[in-house]
Amino acid sequence: MQKYGNKELKERADKVFIGTYARYPAAMVKGDGCRLIDADGREYLDFLSGIAVCALGHCHPAVTEAIRHQAGELVHVSNLYYTRPSIELAELLTGNSFGERIFLANSGAEANEAAIKLARIHSGEGRYQVISLAGSFHGRTLATVAATGQPKFHKGFEPLPEGFLHAPFGDLAALEKLISGATCAILCEPLQGEGGVRPLDREYLAGIRALCDKHGLLLIFDEIQTGLGRTGTFFAYEQLGVTPDILTMAKALGNGLPIGAMMTRAEIAASFTPGT
Repeated sequence: MQKYGNKELKERADKVFIGTYARYPAAMVKGDGCRLIDADGREYLDFLSGIAVCALGHCHPAVTEAIRHQAGELVHVSNLYYTRPSIELAELLTGNSFGERIFLANSGAEANEAAIKLARIHSGEGRYQVISLAGSFHGRTLATVAATGQPKFHKGFEPLPEGFLHAPFGDLAALEKLISGATCAILCEPLQGEGGVRPLDREYLAGIRALCDKHGLLLIFDEIQTGLGRTGTFFAYEQLGVTPDILTMAKALGNGLPIGAMMTRAEIAASFTPGT
């Protein structure tokens, strides 16, 4: 087999990929734990972890064996059938959290889209607005870009889908002023990642929870980066004294495989029916 170095692989990639990523001029060919090796044989200590994805490191033996085993049994049958691994995953997630029902998706953005859709359909006609926070990041689909509270991600994609408002970070009074009869949910990260690793303190989050209860809104936690042990507990909300109505996760959930999930209580989940 012919071997290619970083330079050759970069040149080939530049001829075929759309330039949506500012990649480093290195092509990774092997991973082991927290170390990576590029096409020129250089070894790196990987502090990126696939941007908070590879929580168990690269090529963890248990993960590798699970992938190998499942690929030899069954890969895809669509959601028209039940599969044991998906049921076991849902049981593990609900058994270790507030959640009672799970929707499995392919990415964090898709999980957030599902959360937004669920908040709208559950809240009823005329209640469609979602308030998120300045500095937030919720994905790169059009709806999740609109929910993201950073104008740099909006540039070039206007007009964005309507129904998304952004409150100043840490200002409960300003947040409440944005609430109206059209509001259905408040969406936030317990700890903002893309926004500069900014935690939402317990008092502020408790205030957001109180506003949701006062106005009959759903509280959505985006735990795509903070979930699954990254902050010291299974989910970050556990150490903050505030429980959301809906929670989204991805990244570390698959350790590199494309998977996301949206979790909620049974009575809220009942608003979703086949085809929604």
